Amino acid sequence: MTHDRIHAREPSHHVDRWSVGTIAAIGERDGHCVVTVEPRDGESVELTVTLAVRDLFLGRLDIDADESPVGERVWYRKHGG
Repeated sequence: MTHDRIHAREPSHHVDRWSVGTIAAIGERDGHCVVTVEPRDGESVELTVTLAVRDLFLGRLDIDADESPVGERVWYRKHGG
């Protein structure tokens, strides 16, 4: 399975390759994390990442452990994008 890329902070490398959006939903499917992101302009995007990547980017968001990440801004790349 190919995985997408997601960051909680603005990337400093290849900035032109990243899109910005807000988290609309987070779930799990087939042992992977599925993050639905709403870009500034356009339709929602589903990103598939490993559970380890999920833990990493959620830990870097500026929210408390008991707060929902929905509505938080993230930077992302679809695989091959």
